[in-house]
Amino acid sequence: MTTIIGRSRTRGVETLSLDATGTRNALSARLVAGLADALAECGKDPEVRAVVLTHTGTTFSAGADLREPPHPDALVALLRQLVELPKPVLARVTGHVRAGGLGLLAACDLAFAGTAATFAFTEVRIGVAPAVISLPLLPRTDPRALARYYLTGERFGPEEAVRTGLLTAAAADVDEALAPALEGLRRSAPEALAETKRLLTARVLETFDRDAADLTALSARLFASDQAREGMTAFLEKRDPAWVV
Repeated sequence: MTTIIGRSRTRGVETLSLDATGTRNALSARLVAGLADALAECGKDPEVRAVVLTHTGTTFSAGADLREPPHPDALVALLRQLVELPKPVLARVTGHVRAGGLGLLAACDLAFAGTAATFAFTEVRIGVAPAVISLPLLPRTDPRALARYYLTGERFGPEEAVRTGLLTAAAADVDEALAPALEGLRRSAPEALAETKRLLTARVLETFDRDAADLTALSARLFASDQAREGMTAFLEKRDPAWVV
């Protein structure tokens, strides 16, 4: 079976690469399971100081795989795993991020992107809502900006993503921007990092505890709706859905 999560390690930093370029790293059941397994191994490995989550190809993630979608519970579990992992997780983005892929970014502790990256919450354009990914997004991003991009599906760039809190930093050379953060983590005590991360993620986890069941049910209901069926069919057929005016 083809590997869809690439792995490498340099000086205690484990890099996990989404490597399903044929589907633009869409969040399939298989990709979600593979990433969850890799994160679990990193969490248990005392030699791993931090994790970098990145991608191959021109797209970090196109969002949910409409042909092989993960169960909403599995996506919730993956997002929570990123938030709870006792090692800092840093996103490294050099391409496009859509829909569910933005949930991965928000669940990471730090997120860096190159200037060619683009972002969009495209759920409303296929007849669903950014339900499950709201668990890490709502506590961490600017509410006014999130309202605009959730409701309109507009595309925005890395500077706007930094302003809204979705990204930590954007730079022409994303690796140059990442370097000082990684060096700082390599110089930090592992237990101190774990406890500091717990302080920073406490409110995010409160959102998971309070809202995960309701948002999972909402996601399942919307994806099973006639409107979503039309939206996804239109997307796959590369046409406008029936509701466009």
